[in-house]
Amino acid sequence: MNAKIERVNKDIDKAKEKISEFQAKLKEMERQKTELENTEIVEAVRSMDISFADLAELLKVARASAPTSGHVGPKSISDAKEDSEG
Repeated sequence: MNAKIERVNKDIDKAKEKISEFQAKLKEMERQKTELENTEIVEAVRSMDISFADLAELLKVARASAPTSGHVGPKSISDAKEDSEG
């Protein structure tokens, strides 16, 4: 086989290996982010010192009154900007 083709094939293999490593790293970072978010949510809920029944009712009401985007809770900065510009 042509030496140039072999070199390109090796470079392709190296690139695929790096992509695979980065995908694994990304997946782990996303898992860690979700875990940290979940911990933050649990801490926030526990700090409210309400019963599980009251929490369920609060979430039910919030979900029913949420806009069609499905977003429950305070608006993000970008949402607030869009509302003020529109």
